[in-house]
Amino acid sequence: MTLRGVARVSAIALAAALAFAPRARAQHAGRGFLFREPRGALALRGGFALASAGSDIFSFTTSQLTVNRSDFNAASLGMDLAFQLTPRLDVALGVAYARANTPSEFRDWVDQNDLPIRQMTAFTRIPVTASLKAYLTPRGRSIGRFAWIPRWFAVYAGAGAGGMWYQFRQQGEFVDFATLAVFNDRFESSGWTPTAHAMVGTEISVGTRFLLITEMRYAYARAKLSQRFAGFDPIDLAGASATTGVAVRF
Repeated sequence: MTLRGVARVSAIALAAALAFAPRARAQHAGRGFLFREPRGALALRGGFALASAGSDIFSFTTSQLTVNRSDFNAASLGMDLAFQLTPRLDVALGVAYARANTPSEFRDWVDQNDLPIRQMTAFTRIPVTASLKAYLTPRGRSIGRFAWIPRWFAVYAGAGAGGMWYQFRQQGEFVDFATLAVFNDRFESSGWTPTAHAMVGTEISVGTRFLLITEMRYAYARAKLSQRFAGFDPIDLAGASATTGVAVRF
């Protein structure tokens, strides 16, 4: 590079440094506040989902097979996208996933070779919901027109509704109680059903953008079973969940 080229690059670099210096100082001085109030947040949560398992299909399963009600509990993953309506109120769109897979065998029956009669029971719940979140404590405060300082701790409560996709599936060996024959089959019921929930949670600010969140939620849902489970009442899809995660403000 020629001396003239070096001088030109140096001049451009100096001009850029002078142009960005005030902004850099402002950002450094602005550690601990944002230049505007956040419009929303994206959260990822993980934890545990408890299943009420209160309908007769669960009672039949736990009485005939080596399955306990607690086996329908499962790890849970969820994601929420919230948009601020007011300083104390958000609307949040969310989806979660919980699936339990339990190997089992008949408690009181064996096959003609005195071997266990084995099967697998799977129970899946995927709620897709919209919620209103009301903050019981302020999330932050504005200083003048251009600065917003987040509080380190906030508490919220809320409720919502939506649809839940579920699947209850049993696959493997079964007993025909009329003939006592052992046969292989798959029994499955799945589909969408309405759901409603209530929740309470906390947020802890980590810097200005990030949050640590905890949430307790109870969801209610029931669904009519397929013809493969004819004679059973609607399946109980209700349950509580406890999750923790992180969120980023935007």
